[in-house]
Amino acid sequence: MRTLLLLCTAFAAASFAQTPAPSPSLKTTGKFYELRIYHAMPGKLEAVHDRFRKHTNALFVKHGMEIVGFWGPTDKEKGSDKQLIYVLAYPSREAREASWKAFGADPEWQAARKASEVDGRLVEKAESIYMGEVDYFTAGMKMKKAKKAKN
Repeated sequence: MRTLLLLCTAFAAASFAQTPAPSPSLKTTGKFYELRIYHAMPGKLEAVHDRFRKHTNALFVKHGMEIVGFWGPTDKEKGSDKQLIYVLAYPSREAREASWKAFGADPEWQAARKASEVDGRLVEKAESIYMGEVDYFTAGMKMKKAKKAKN
């Protein structure tokens, strides 16, 4: 009975817990960004890069994903031999969901993935962090453009 009471108390507390509000500096409008970190299977990072070069980037564009950029760690202890980091932008979170659904269902993506993984999976783990702009980002960009125009 004591265990049941503890479980009920924990469930009630979890039910009433609220997700913390985002920072007041985080804008509620504007582009929706996704930072993705791919952890390649051992020895497969170059194959991941190759798949992006030959297939994935074009399919991202086809499905309405804006490619912001790609990066890789420069230090081995931080993953230079196994990580690919990139950022995509979308008009909204809903647009992100629709784009990824269409991308995953695309026969061209399915064929490219299958062909590239004939010797095994390329990606061990993929992480996503969803991001919005902060309220001072666009102001900073306007200041930078004004300074450039002045010079």
